[in-house]
Amino acid sequence: MAIDLPQLDRTIATHGPVARVVVADTAGSTPREVGAAMLVWTDGQSGTIGGGELEFRAARDARTQLQQGQNLKTVRLPLGPALGQCCGGAVTLLTEIYCAEDITRLADTSIHARSTTGNDTAPLAVSRTLAKARNQGVLPEPTLMQGWMIEPVARPQTPVWIYGAGHVGRALVQTLAPLPDLAITWVDVDLSRFPKNVPEGVTCLPASDPAKAVALAPADAHHLVLTYSHVMDLEICHAILSHRFASAGLIGSATKWARFRSRLTALGHSRTKIDQINCPIGDPSLGKHPQAIALGVGTALLKSVAYNNNLDRGVLTK
Repeated sequence: MAIDLPQLDRTIATHGPVARVVVADTAGSTPREVGAAMLVWTDGQSGTIGGGELEFRAARDARTQLQQGQNLKTVRLPLGPALGQCCGGAVTLLTEIYCAEDITRLADTSIHARSTTGNDTAPLAVSRTLAKARNQGVLPEPTLMQGWMIEPVARPQTPVWIYGAGHVGRALVQTLAPLPDLAITWVDVDLSRFPKNVPEGVTCLPASDPAKAVALAPADAHHLVLTYSHVMDLEICHAILSHRFASAGLIGSATKWARFRSRLTALGHSRTKIDQINCPIGDPSLGKHPQAIALGVGTALLKSVAYNNNLDRGVLTK
């Protein structure tokens, strides 16, 4: 979990100043974890802190805070006694107002540390955490520490390139787009093939020859190939294998993959390189419904991204 700076920037640009509600601390059983956040503006909201009544009241209070111009507010809520929820735990919510100037300020830092009590002198534990991040590159998890809220700021996102705007492509985009750490580029042969309402933050890239679009993808991109044409799928796979990539997946059957393997070998790719393409994508045990495929792909992708992020933070070792 981290402050999703690109999403915050887009929301402010569209709606003006917004209230960001973040779960700052938890005790016992709670709907969401520390760092879960939502954005609230006058007539809408995005994201979720979970909990039904908890989220309803938090959004209502955030709008009141926006109207009153109160920059920061912290509240601790026992979910059972205060809200009648069955979780039995308690949450501390931090609600802050953000505007365009805050985006500029946060763009220059990897960690947003601020006092929730008005005490501008950081405790020693907070100073040590910030120094460790600065000197060792170890970003902390979101935490409320001695009256200070500390959160990493997410700027670089994991690039995901999806080829094909058919049923499975649309299910994939709808499933993956709400996730804060993914930057989705959606490729198809014509703009008319994309839905009228594309999720926020998704870049649509019409390309008469999608295989040529592969060269535009960053070297750390994850590619998912699922167009309406086997010929086009093969050309895209060939382009991916000729380009640096983090992972690649292809929709299809065992028969289709066997044919592709043979043709990709004939195109000069090694068996080892070809085996880096995962086919079929998703979890076959979930079935072939587009949303079922999307769930399987999303789970595998999130596990891969989480593993790599933990490596970067030094949580895992090779």
